[in-house]
Amino acid sequence: MAQVPVQTAKSGFRLGIYIFKDAEIVDFAAPYGVFSVARRYDPELDVFFVAEALRPVQAQAGFTVLPNYSFNDAPAMDAFLIPGGFGTRQEMHNRRLFSYIESLPETTLLTSVCTGSWIYARMGLLDGLAATNRKEPDRLESSSLGMVPLDRLAKLAPKCRVSRARVVDSGRLVTAGGIAAGMEMGFHLLRRAGYAEDWIADIARTMEYQAAYDLYRRDVEYATPPATRSLEIIG
Repeated sequence: MAQVPVQTAKSGFRLGIYIFKDAEIVDFAAPYGVFSVARRYDPELDVFFVAEALRPVQAQAGFTVLPNYSFNDAPAMDAFLIPGGFGTRQEMHNRRLFSYIESLPETTLLTSVCTGSWIYARMGLLDGLAATNRKEPDRLESSSLGMVPLDRLAKLAPKCRVSRARVVDSGRLVTAGGIAAGMEMGFHLLRRAGYAEDWIADIARTMEYQAAYDLYRRDVEYATPPATRSLEIIG
């Protein structure tokens, strides 16, 4: 079993969240909210929205978001997060998004919530890695006309080991499961930034999320990429 990465807290950790047409609200609002509360404890943390252009973006149910940066602004960030939602079906064909992701430094974590992992699957970035997606289908997805999102991930990325864990950490690629799993992604990114577990737990307590946090923090799979495993064996 892979060991949990040991890190020291990174000063000024910045999370950029991609916002696009018909993005699922809770997918991006939950991790944003975790960082928002965490900023009360450490103002050096930052979270912001990135879109193709600096114009209002309508997420699902008419919820409109004004992005902080466009792709052309190329903001520095430590993690880039793609939420899920109905709009991911179009984003899987967005070549500008693919180019933007490919332009990000290797040190930038590539993360997702729910069907956001379909984007990385489409790009081939999940090949040889473990990842997750939403496991509970809506009525259409559970019918003969649709497909459970987790099963679609397996179809999109046949070389990916699909996991049912709430959060799967495969090194640079970190994916979270269903819609509400954005909370756990937010907490896990604080963990990856190097913050102590008791510090993160206090954020959860402040949010009155302590019971769920204690339950779900055990549902994180650390799946070390094959190349890293080889280095560990050699070492």
